[in-house]
Amino acid sequence: EQMKKEKKEKEEKEKVNTQVSLGEYTAEKLKSLREAQNATVAMDNGQQKEEEGEGGKKDDKFKPKIKAGVIPDAATIHAARKRRQQMREQGGEEFIPVDDTRRFQDEKSRLVREDENDRSDSEEERIDFRGANPTRTRRQDIMEVLEGSDSEEGEKDQDEEVKRWEQEQIRKGVSIPQVQTTQPQADYNYYQQQYMYQQPTVYMGTPQPVVQPYGTGYMAPPSGPVVPPSQLPSVTLESVKDRLRDRLDSLKQVHSAHQREHDKHTNDMDSSVNAVDDIEGSAEDVEQQFTFFQEMRGYVRDLVECLNEKVPKIDQLETAMHALLRQRAERFVQRRQDDIKDESEEQMNKTNKAAGSLDTLGRDSPGFAEVKKRRIAEREARRSRRRRARQATEPPVPHHEGMSSDEEEQETDILRFNSEKDRIVAEAGKSFEDVVDDFCTFRAIKTKFEKWKYDFGEPYKEAYISLCLPRLFTPFVRLELLTWNPLEANAQDIEDMAWYDSLLFYGFRETTQLTKDDPDVKLLPSIVEKVVLPKLTGLAEHAWDPMSGSQTQRLVALVQRLADDYPTVAGENKATQALLRAVLGRMRKTLDDDVFMPLYPKGILENKSSGPYYFLQRQFWSCVKLLGNMLQWHSLLAREPLLELCVDGLLNRYMLLALQNSEVNDDSIEKCQKIISSFPREWFADIEGDETLPPLQNLARYLSHSANTLHKNSIGCPDIDRRKARENIKQVAKMLVQIHALDHALQVAREHSLKDLKQMVVGR
Repeated sequence: EQMKKEKKEKEEKEKVNTQVSLGEYTAEKLKSLREAQNATVAMDNGQQKEEEGEGGKKDDKFKPKIKAGVIPDAATIHAARKRRQQMREQGGEEFIPVDDTRRFQDEKSRLVREDENDRSDSEEERIDFRGANPTRTRRQDIMEVLEGSDSEEGEKDQDEEVKRWEQEQIRKGVSIPQVQTTQPQADYNYYQQQYMYQQPTVYMGTPQPVVQPYGTGYMAPPSGPVVPPSQLPSVTLESVKDRLRDRLDSLKQVHSAHQREHDKHTNDMDSSVNAVDDIEGSAEDVEQQFTFFQEMRGYVRDLVECLNEKVPKIDQLETAMHALLRQRAERFVQRRQDDIKDESEEQMNKTNKAAGSLDTLGRDSPGFAEVKKRRIAEREARRSRRRRARQATEPPVPHHEGMSSDEEEQETDILRFNSEKDRIVAEAGKSFEDVVDDFCTFRAIKTKFEKWKYDFGEPYKEAYISLCLPRLFTPFVRLELLTWNPLEANAQDIEDMAWYDSLLFYGFRETTQLTKDDPDVKLLPSIVEKVVLPKLTGLAEHAWDPMSGSQTQRLVALVQRLADDYPTVAGENKATQALLRAVLGRMRKTLDDDVFMPLYPKGILENKSSGPYYFLQRQFWSCVKLLGNMLQWHSLLAREPLLELCVDGLLNRYMLLALQNSEVNDDSIEKCQKIISSFPREWFADIEGDETLPPLQNLARYLSHSANTLHKNSIGCPDIDRRKARENIKQVAKMLVQIHALDHALQVAREHSLKDLKQMVVGR
């Protein structure tokens, strides 16, 4: 009964399938075909569920997932094969043994298998993908085939069934080829219709390439339901024109893009050709440039190695020269201190003969006395020679003892100094005797780098040669400045030296115009900063004597000129700051070591021909000279450090003390005038109010007291003395006005009835 039932179902399917052909796709036929296919799959699924209910649940991952209209993927096929192989190994009536594949070894199959021994599927045997019926056995299938083969009708039915099965599988796996375009749905339907009705008939089992209108290659056939021809939109001439027009516009755009790309490539090719021509034309210049830079590279390397070897020797020579100058300066200072000490002891110990028997170190008096006597004799001889030199000048210059500088040297000291200096100069001359001229002269080095600048300006700037040149020329400038001492009277000016003339117009031709943007303009200022300022710093710290008016005047003039002419000599520059710190340090050391002000009773000082009075006058005027020397730096140093050194450290500490301990007379007025004339006028230009600077308040009070003292001393004196005293009082009031002590000046004018001076003070 089961076999009859299945045979009846097959006959019903054949009746439906025979009505379907490749070219007849009406809506009714498609619907009936879809229902028949779904009924077959549902029946197979139902049989499979019954089998699972009877035999229990099987592993779901081995079930073939076959749906209507979908070709199984590789994973599904692999799972089905694996499940079939597993069932074969377990055994069963429904499966053919693996050994049966031997009978198919001589057959030729049109399918390509992954396993070469798997010949179970041949042209005669095909797998029914509609699903296996678990209730049927192989024996039943064989009996059905044998029964059908007895009649001619059965064979015909079997052939038709095979054809229908093939067509059914083709319909499931392959859709009708359609042209895929980027046009809208109407265009897509149009191309689909054209393909269906105008393309030649092909074998539907063979996959055909999908034509792309704007590309190449193959594309997968479109998925989704197939639109019947009866439902396609109608095609008119206007629609065809519109589509052709759109296609033409699209092709024009593509052509324009291709044309632009072609033009771009043409321009690139032209520029490349021009670049090649330029490169070929400049090959000779590039070769010359490369050769020059290779030569300069070797030259600079050799020059740097030479300087690295010679600079330590130059440092030693410079240190030796500074030590020689320092020894001479210390010898002058020590001699001055010994003279002051000897004269002070001489004036203080005239009545005490035993005090001079031993010196401070406890040495025997005969030897010490002899040395001291020789020092005194030399001191007086030097003073006499200076006095005769002043008197020889025409007209004679007013002078006070202590204002002159004792810088006279003995012949032995001069010879020793000159011999050591000549030795240093001789060693300096041998520094580059083993070096060729290309590496030891300004002219040779200058010519090399000037050629670089003239011939290859841009690489010259990119290599920052302007920043390297000062360091290259510094050793040679230091060697030439080795014996330069601007503190001496006949010192050579730096602008007259050979190195200055060589570097003054470095990098400039007569045909070129000097520009501020050229970095080589800063060559000389940089050398002044790196060489001249450190040289001056060493001289100011070790060789300069602030007690010497001539040395101070020369040093101040030189530094002031450098600050005015060279932009690198400024307050923000570190080398300039180091120089000014050295100047302040040297002046502070002089205040601590060289200034001495003796104090004697007024009774002793009344005798103006006595030794104590003479010694006090000398020491006071030496302090006046030192005050004037230090105040010469007012344009280079700030006001505050100068006020601290000059006013607090010298005037208030030593000079006012001597003035207060002396008689108020014409001599004291002259001393005050000399002190006040040393003060720079810039100090009092921006003072607000009637009071002077705080450090000068003591001087203002002393002047006010001096005016009262002069008035008291003139009472009861002759008229000429009173007029002279009144004139001195006017001078005191004017000095108060000069230091901007207007409150004291106004008080003196009121007390002594100085109307004209009072009006002047009120006006200020």
